[in-house]
Amino acid sequence: MGHPSRPGAELIARLDRIPVWPYPRSVLAIVGAGFFFAYFDIVTIGFALPVISEQFKVSAEMASWSITSGLIGYILGSFLDSRIADRYGRRISLLLSVAAFSVGSLLSATSSSLGELVFWRFISGMGIGAEIALVTTYMAELSPAPLRGRYTGWTIVAAFTGFAVVPILALQIVPHYAWGWRVLFIAGALGGIAIGFMRRGLPDSIHWLVNEGRLKEAKETLLTAEAIAEERLGQPLGPVPEGATEAVASQEIQGLRALMTPPFLGRLLLLGLVWFIYYVGNYGWLTLAPELFSKHGFSLEQSIASLTITGLGFVAGALAAVYCSDRIDRRRTAASLALVWAATLLGIGVYASPLTIPALGFIASFTIGFLIPILYTITGENFPTRVRATGVSLSDGLGHLGGAFCGQIILGVEAVYGFEGAFFAMAATGLATAALIGLISNRTGASLE
Repeated sequence: MGHPSRPGAELIARLDRIPVWPYPRSVLAIVGAGFFFAYFDIVTIGFALPVISEQFKVSAEMASWSITSGLIGYILGSFLDSRIADRYGRRISLLLSVAAFSVGSLLSATSSSLGELVFWRFISGMGIGAEIALVTTYMAELSPAPLRGRYTGWTIVAAFTGFAVVPILALQIVPHYAWGWRVLFIAGALGGIAIGFMRRGLPDSIHWLVNEGRLKEAKETLLTAEAIAEERLGQPLGPVPEGATEAVASQEIQGLRALMTPPFLGRLLLLGLVWFIYYVGNYGWLTLAPELFSKHGFSLEQSIASLTITGLGFVAGALAAVYCSDRIDRRRTAASLALVWAATLLGIGVYASPLTIPALGFIASFTIGFLIPILYTITGENFPTRVRATGVSLSDGLGHLGGAFCGQIILGVEAVYGFEGAFFAMAATGLATAALIGLISNRTGASLE
């Protein structure tokens, strides 16, 4: 559609000079709650996997196809919903995403065979992929530039709280009841359905409205945001910094073909590779740890109990990202966290015990909670508004191919090299991720346009 007109550029510059969250607090709660249930759904399959293998009388490797199908659905759903988001707006896409993962999760609970479960996990995965790509894009666009990392981080605190809650719930029901794993899926589905009804009142993205030429609506949304900000500050907002309008208006914003041309094609491939390698190890830890620990001699109850403590690390890491993301060089921090992740996984592989797993697992989960919101923010910053949702979804979608086949990769390594080999393989993904992050351009604090 070309670059923003000067009036549109002025609106974006006015948004970026606001120093506080300029929307109702309920917006954070509603967006964050949807993220909570999406992430809740991601890890339920990991705690269900050992029981599913037994009930459906299949090997762990066969049962892991329910993880693979979910992540392939993630890739497809992320792309399709992002195209809807870039064409029809962020709000409708957020409604579609929560509907898909809620229905898929609810029907996963009714599965009577591995084939049925694989299919419904595919549908659920479509919704989760759409949700994750859209929430990070939406929050990046709602937030003024100096606050982008912080408020994207707050929604991911909610997401990782979903990670932390699952093992607590799983410990109470999965080892003791044959239907316990089904309750996990139902709980996530019902929560998602409730959030879907709450999302109808979310504000539009000013960035998206400007790029669609809907300047009157963009101005109305901005005036409301400015009024809320002035009420919170107790004083009028300052003027737009000199040169900010020209900086926004100078950026050429093109259609989807922009992603297939320099410099965006290079960014897409690099970010996709970073996510791919990281997700092989990340999803190995998130979804296969209970199975690996069970094979290593821990009972299912011991495995889940150990991971209950580690789950708190996700929340602690995400909180650290909230307070640090806009104050640090995001790129260097992300690379450092990937190195700590690698060292921690090596430690678990060598020293796994009922005492070391909770301690080292907490550190591993802390790095995930800290790194992922930073990496999502970095990804969104590297694409223009017109194709930001699609750029994030394609980068993250390419990455999830790594997660989709983590079961085949990590369990394949485990079959040849044992328990230690599986964790060494996950650690290696951290080393490679750290090296690649160093090649990404740093846009901490810069305007999205």
